[in-house]
Amino acid sequence: MKNQSFYKRMVFALHGIRAALSLESSFRLQCLAALIVLAVLVYSRPAFIWWALLLMNCGMVLAAELFNTALEHLVDHLHPALHPSIKIAKDCAAGAVLVLSITASAVFVAFLIAQTSI
Repeated sequence: MKNQSFYKRMVFALHGIRAALSLESSFRLQCLAALIVLAVLVYSRPAFIWWALLLMNCGMVLAAELFNTALEHLVDHLHPALHPSIKIAKDCAAGAVLVLSITASAVFVAFLIAQTSI
């Protein structure tokens, strides 16, 4: 699969996103949150630094969820039985998504506070 054309690699990536959208309710919820953030940005027209911070945070949360989904599906396929080490790996990946979600929410709250004080 190495050295595929850019178009083919893009199609693979879009298939992955589509799979996450269809299989993972948390990914759908995070996409909805990202759309809400985008709508708030469009409506409030803040300084470009807020656009950068908020969109970067949205992208990181969505990417982390895609990594988490990929890890879960790979591990479940390779080793369907419960195993303490696999549980730790899956829990850590979910924890990474949670940490990014909390920090992204904190940045959004900071943005809202900054907008109300202007």
